Amino acid sequence: MSRRRTAVALASCAALLAAAPGCGLKSGSPLADDVRPGSLGRGLPLKGASLTVTSKSFSEQIILGSMIGLVFKAAGADVRDRTNIQGSIGAREAVRSGDADAMYEYTGTAWITYLGNDKPITDPRAQWQAVHDADLRNGITWLPPSTLDNTYALATTRAKNRPYGLRTLSDVAALSHRKPSAVTLCVENEFASRDDGLPGMVKAYGMNLPASHIRKMDTGVIYTQIPKPGSCLLGEVYTTDGRIASLHLEVMEDDKHFFPNYDAAPVVNSKALKRWPAIRDLLDPVSRRLTTAVGRELNAKVDVEGEDPRQVAKEWLVKEGFITEG
Repeated sequence: MSRRRTAVALASCAALLAAAPGCGLKSGSPLADDVRPGSLGRGLPLKGASLTVTSKSFSEQIILGSMIGLVFKAAGADVRDRTNIQGSIGAREAVRSGDADAMYEYTGTAWITYLGNDKPITDPRAQWQAVHDADLRNGITWLPPSTLDNTYALATTRAKNRPYGLRTLSDVAALSHRKPSAVTLCVENEFASRDDGLPGMVKAYGMNLPASHIRKMDTGVIYTQIPKPGSCLLGEVYTTDGRIASLHLEVMEDDKHFFPNYDAAPVVNSKALKRWPAIRDLLDPVSRRLTTAVGRELNAKVDVEGEDPRQVAKEWLVKEGFITEG
């Protein structure tokens, strides 16, 4: 979940931007995969193009960045792979400056972290429209978003939830008043202090959660603690994390829409899009098929089963019929 946990990296990289616009940018390498058109790329609309794709350095981002590169390659482009850049700002700056041409970014990250707004926009489409409009002046064009929403959530196991039947955060709030001793949370230190994290959630839902019911720990530990008997009833998770499926966790619905929308959408250097407008028609169908459930499935293949992110991306694109293998 590096897309939000990059405050230190952002500050360090920002200090270097004037001297090194591509802070954190690796040289990259040609995308060697032999892929051909499927439902996308027929007629090779990107033939003659030389395009660079990028991403941040966590599994989901590398998968999404690889999808863009593979689709571009199938459509006839020569593609350079610069995925797996440390820190959010390095990848974004690469697209802004033209060192890279495209990546997947998250609407909430752009609105709050890059564009400096304090409050998220509740409606997902309105949130996307706001970042789209604001980023045009930065030379970045946002293409239509997916419904892959990588945001905060609370989750528990089926066994722990059996006595309570919790489905929503409002249900959790009601239980915290009806049976205060039942509701305990495992959370990260950062989530415990963020206005768009635990304090804001408790206030928005009117939860009764004394400090003694909150246990702070690292992200990875939370996932191992949730299934343990006698540990927290609920743990902080990220909605596209592959471990949700592998651990059979039940995610609470944010029925008051408190948490920001972090919908993944392609962002493209505006000059590159003007030169190669086919990029839009190539990526729109991919984004329409990317959902939170698909994100969990693909992330699990990497983070749980140990598969290579680009191979996971290729297999999914082939399965969906977007591209074929050469």
